[in-house]
Amino acid sequence: MTHIKFNQSPVPRTFGGLVEDILNGGFNKLVKDDFLTSDFFTTYPPVNIVETPEAFLLEVAAPGFSKEDFKISAAEKTISISAEKKEAVKNESDKQVRREFNFKSFKRSFSISDVVDANKINAKYENGILKVTLGKKENNQDSPKEIVVE
Repeated sequence: MTHIKFNQSPVPRTFGGLVEDILNGGFNKLVKDDFLTSDFFTTYPPVNIVETPEAFLLEVAAPGFSKEDFKISAAEKTISISAEKKEAVKNESDKQVRREFNFKSFKRSFSISDVVDANKINAKYENGILKVTLGKKENNQDSPKEIVVE
C-alpha cells in the first residue's frame, strides 16, 4: 500500500521578503501568520500504516471526533477517509472567554494493492484513534519459485 503525498506548505518567500516581514511586522507576526492561523499543521491528521501477514492496519490520529463524523469509502484501488465535525449548539447566554481549539474537516486517500479484500475492511474509533483494518485476500501469495541462472 502506498501513501498519496500532499504538498500543503505555504508559498515560499524570498529572503528579502522574509527580512522585510521580520523588520516591519516583527517575528511574532511572521510566525503567527505562517504557522498558527494557517492550516500548516492541521490540514491532514497523522497516519500510521502497518502491514501484517493478514492485513494492513491504518491508524489515524483524530481526537475530538465521534464515530458518526467519519466517512470511509473504498473504490477500485483507493480508500478515502474523511471526517467532518458538526458545529455544537451554542448557548447565547454563555460568553466564551477563550477558544484555542476547533475541529476541522479532513479527507485523506490512500492507494491500495490488489491483495486487499474489499469485503474484509472494517473500522473502529476509540481514544481519538481511528483504526481501519484492510484484510488481505486468501491464497494471494505465489508459491516460491526457483530461478535457474543460465
